[in-house]
Amino acid sequence: MRQQSGDASLLRRLNSAAILRILRASDEVTLTELAKAAKVSRPTAEAIVEELLVEGWAQECEEGLGDRQRGRPARRYRFRAAARHVVGIGIGGSTIRAMTADLGGAVVGSRTVGVPSDADAAERIAAVVGLVEESAAELGLSSGELAAVGIGTTGVVDGEGRVVKSVRLRDWTGVELQAELRKAITAPLLVENDMRLAVLAEHWRGVAQECRDVVYLFTGNKLALGLLIDGVPYRGAHAASGELGEQPNGNWTAFGSVIDYAMSVEPGELRAPADMAEFAFERARTGEAAAVEAVERFALRLGEGLVTVVNPLDPEMVVIGGALARGGELLVGPIQSYLDRVCLYPPKVVASELGRESIVVGAVRLALNLADRVLFTAEVEV
Repeated sequence: MRQQSGDASLLRRLNSAAILRILRASDEVTLTELAKAAKVSRPTAEAIVEELLVEGWAQECEEGLGDRQRGRPARRYRFRAAARHVVGIGIGGSTIRAMTADLGGAVVGSRTVGVPSDADAAERIAAVVGLVEESAAELGLSSGELAAVGIGTTGVVDGEGRVVKSVRLRDWTGVELQAELRKAITAPLLVENDMRLAVLAEHWRGVAQECRDVVYLFTGNKLALGLLIDGVPYRGAHAASGELGEQPNGNWTAFGSVIDYAMSVEPGELRAPADMAEFAFERARTGEAAAVEAVERFALRLGEGLVTVVNPLDPEMVVIGGALARGGELLVGPIQSYLDRVCLYPPKVVASELGRESIVVGAVRLALNLADRVLFTAEVEV
């Protein structure tokens, strides 16, 4: 929408923003319906729609055969989701993922770049900026022409997008990440904690779409939580909700049974805790008794940790995410059985289907939410 001046232009901007919001929220709508919903005259609605058609924000719907048989039907319009695009970024220890989507949430591109696990903050930030620029360039755009950018990162992230504390990434604690990225990316941009984005992704596109109260357990070489309360990711008083911190000896005691099993089978093979768990999963699927027992004990320890959150929060669903979600029923079954036994109202336990994409999918949703606020309000020039 074009910036105008004066009282008349302010009213026009208010009306344009209202009609654009109605278009975005509707599948198809006529001029009469737009005028009524926006509380403007039909000629005003028609003039605004014509402007939106020229600027690419709206498109006229094609007539179907049935419409032609009924005579001349009312012209119908829809929001053009491809008018603008957003990029979501998930920052991992050795991988940074990007996903590009139109304003309807349709994914139109994805990219991944590796970074050294010991990269310093400047290197990691440069990699993020480069990935955003490359993602925009695939669409023939500069990064500043994106509608919004959402960034997910590990660590405690405050309301200003600063990484207050991070135990996983070198040189990451104290980084003013949002401010640093805004120096290079002029598009609207927000930074958020990765676990809050993961549970947001499950609510938007994952297994928790019908739920408003969810506990998300991330499983990998770290364990972390994401909490969705009444449909909104919970931040906590210090924006630290879900951060379980570094554990004694660098490992979680929950992994003890699968570590012991893997070491007993291949004592000379050194693996990360998550790799040992997956090794046990593979053997358990063949029916090997010792592996099945190790996995069940691992799942039970996860369940014991979850119950301390589940009982006081009373969620509808627990989502097992992260790399070990591939364990599927091997984890879900024992955890469900345990929660059924000890919870007054046991939630449904489900393995995530988003896999490693959960954080970047959540970052796309974060970017879309930001784009909605920026693009579809009269107060902001778009």
